[in-house]
Amino acid sequence: MNKEEFYLSKRTRRAMFIFVALLCMISFTPRLLIYLFPDKPIKISIKEDKIFRELKVTPYQKKWKNKRIYKCPPTKFDPNTYTVKDWMYLGLSQKQALSVLKFGKYGFYSNQQLSKVFVIPEEVFQLIKDSTFYPNKKQDYKQERYFEQKEFEKPKIELVELNSASEDELLNVKGIGPFFAKNIIIQREKLGGFYFKEQLLDVWKFTPEKLVEIESLIQINPALVKKININLATVEELKNHPYFRWNIANSIVKMRLQKGRFSSVNELLESKLITNEIFDKIKPYLTL
Repeated sequence: MNKEEFYLSKRTRRAMFIFVALLCMISFTPRLLIYLFPDKPIKISIKEDKIFRELKVTPYQKKWKNKRIYKCPPTKFDPNTYTVKDWMYLGLSQKQALSVLKFGKYGFYSNQQLSKVFVIPEEVFQLIKDSTFYPNKKQDYKQERYFEQKEFEKPKIELVELNSASEDELLNVKGIGPFFAKNIIIQREKLGGFYFKEQLLDVWKFTPEKLVEIESLIQINPALVKKININLATVEELKNHPYFRWNIANSIVKMRLQKGRFSSVNELLESKLITNEIFDKIKPYLTL
């Protein structure tokens, strides 16, 4: 065998040496950095430690855990008497608590009725359903509200319909200026229309206090809501709606391809990505 076949020039040997040195550097540099600069321990105050213990979370979990914590009611209760603060204690957000009060303005009389309030997550309903009790007679609440209404009855005013109102018509609502009128229309176009008054809380800078101020001056016609046909819509069309993330839109289209077509909107619940809470939110905007 000719030795010249295995001869390496000085330049080649130098290149190989540099290559091996770089590999060693890449392999050992992270270990060296970890050794020289170990992670600093997380320092927490006594107050933070108390919060972690109540929520049963560690300081390390605080960096990534963002799931809302729901609680059982401390005693049996009548949902008609619960305030925003009481609903928030159970784990609802301020927006959700306000929405529950709006749904219950004529009174709750059964768990079945309470379960239809789409802003109450399924986890919360399961926690409270065995702790609720309701008044026996509907007329008790109705009579109270009737006399209250008679006592403080105000002249009738012409309500502004949110799904058809122009910017000028919205400006006629006391409490809505040019800024909110413009942003309400922008949000309405994104959604395809409003289904509940509480959806105004998704409008930029719109507050619960503002909703309370104008709710008696506006009305909503759900029949004007533009719906998406889930048997025809593309992923792009679905994900353009504010309530659809890309993965949910993609899941719906894939399910349709497997089935051929949907025969009921409720079939979307077969997707592992679509929870009952998400389904209740998107259902008003779907059709076949």
